[in-house]
This record gives sequence, C-alpha cells and structure tokens, in this order.
Amino acid sequence: MTQSGAVFDDAHIFRMTDDTGMFQHTRYNVPDLDKGYTTDDNARALIMAVMLYEKKQESTYLVLIYRYLAFILYAQNENGHFRNFMTYSRQFTEARGSEECFGRCLWALGYTLASPVIPEGIKAACTSAASRALPQVSSLKCLRGQAYALIGLDFIDRAEGESLIIKLAKSIAVCFEECAGEDWRWFEDSLTYDNAVLPWAMFVAFRKTGQERFLYIACETITFLDQDAFRDGFFRPVGCRGWWIRGSEPALYDQQPVEASMSTLAHLVAYEITGHKAMLALARQSFAWYGGKNSCGESLINSETGGCYDGIMADGLNLNQGAESIVGYCIAGLALDNI
Repeated sequence: MTQSGAVFDDAHIFRMTDDTGMFQHTRYNVPDLDKGYTTDDNARALIMAVMLYEKKQESTYLVLIYRYLAFILYAQNENGHFRNFMTYSRQFTEARGSEECFGRCLWALGYTLASPVIPEGIKAACTSAASRALPQVSSLKCLRGQAYALIGLDFIDRAEGESLIIKLAKSIAVCFEECAGEDWRWFEDSLTYDNAVLPWAMFVAFRKTGQERFLYIACETITFLDQDAFRDGFFRPVGCRGWWIRGSEPALYDQQPVEASMSTLAHLVAYEITGHKAMLALARQSFAWYGGKNSCGESLINSETGGCYDGIMADGLNLNQGAESIVGYCIAGLALDNI
C-alpha cells in the first residue's frame, strides 16, 4: 500500500494469526488469547488476504486465505447461519452469531469467489458455503446485516442473486423513507457503528438493478454522513461514546478505525458509479485519517509493529492494535491502490 506514504508491513497480520485464524484483540501489540477469535474478523481478514494475494501473488498470502476460509467454514451451521465468538480453546460461545456477522461472511465468500486468482478448490468451498447461506438471506431484518449481504450477493453469480438484492435494497430503502426528514437524511434515528456500509449497499443496488430510487437514497445518505464527518476539513467519524442520536450533537469520541475503512470503501464505490471526483477525494481523505489527518494529528499506524491502533479517544490514541483495526486499514489501502 502506498496511499498513506508508508511502506506496507504485514508483520502484525501474521503476528495476529495462528493455526486457527486471526485473534480478535491485543494487549497493546500482543495478541490477547483470552479474548479468542471472531468469525467477523476472520471474514474481513479473508477479504484482506485475497486482496494481498491478488496484488503480490505470494504463497504466504494464499496460506492465509486457506486459514481464514477454514475458520468461516467451521463457523457455519447446517442451516446456513454462522457462529461468531470463539474461545482460544476453539469453542464457540453461541449457537448463532449476529446478522451482521452473517452478512460479512457472505461478503467474504462472494469476494473470494469473484477473484480471478483464487484456486478452483477454494472457490468450490466458497460456493458450497454460499449455497447453504442463501436461503437465510430473505429472513434478515438487521439493516447492516442486510447491507453486507447485498454487497456479498453482488459478487455471487447465482440466478436468485438479483431478486435477493432487490428484496434487501427495498427493505433498506423503506427504512430511509420512513425515518428521513428534512434535516435528517438517514435510515435510523441514530448513527452508530459501521455507518457507511448502508449508502454503499444502495450504490451497489443501483448498479445491479438500475433503479433510480436506490441511487437517490445512496446519494442523500452519503452526503448526510459526509456533512458531519468532514466538517472540520478532515475525517472525524461519529464516536462510540454516545453515537449521534437524532436531535442531539454527535459524539466526538471514541473514533473507531472501522469507520475510516468503510468510509473509504463506500466513497470508492460512489466514485465508480457516479464518476464524481469529489467522491474519490473523500475516499482518500477518509483513509488519510489513519496517517495522521485526524483530530489528534497522530498516525494510527505503528511503524515498529505494522499494527493499527484501535482508535482515537478524548485523551489520545487507544494503543491496543486489534484485528478489526489492521484488517480495515489494509482493505481500504489496497482498494485505493487499485484506483
């Protein structure tokens, strides 16, 4: 990755990965075995590993692809859903994970399937897992779960794919139309976690179906998100200590790296679909948050470890360097490098 001006260092990725998968958390830069693993993190890590293999064609990244995919396959239940939280002793702590986890798994399976460099055996395993998951898509109720599933379906070449995308997009669109007001152009009465995935999904729905309704909602909501996030001339996402509740002021802290990653990816898709160079500029500005163009003026990338700090708090950086942070940084940077 070159977008941040830094040389890419994959040491932390390998430090965070054992023969089971990617660890969830760290204590500073040391993997925290007590917190175990999540399917969420391994799904996103699979996308990252595929992107790295596409870029560098190095066998070490193919090894990671096998490992993260094996985790996802093991996490899937017979009914197509996925378990999420796993202890260090390889025991899942729940019978079924969240709908967001389901959606991220479908995104990871779809992205891997669509890659031209992936061996056929891996694709066959992805096809099997996706086929088992597809019957569950229509039952999704959670907005972000629906959005991730929609994005994943866009990569999967199946006859029922477009009809499922339309169903999901209509459900997300209704949430916007029932909630939005003149000064509140959003899908819910609050902005919380992983916000940019919602307009991203609407852009994808428009590209797939050509329905102007979806493009309108995508443009309205990403503009609403941007008016707050870039109001200081740099990317400042809604903080998780209070979020942004309709009628109140958005929380300034803690700012989480996932928001910079998803904002980068959403704006890249917006640029691809609309051709507006402002969207590309905002994608780059979102990613620049990692490199120090943020509210504390410090880089979140640790030059010694290759890790990414876990966010910006009111009193400075969160010095832990967990999976979500480094994976999101890598995916966003690799996507920008492909422009």
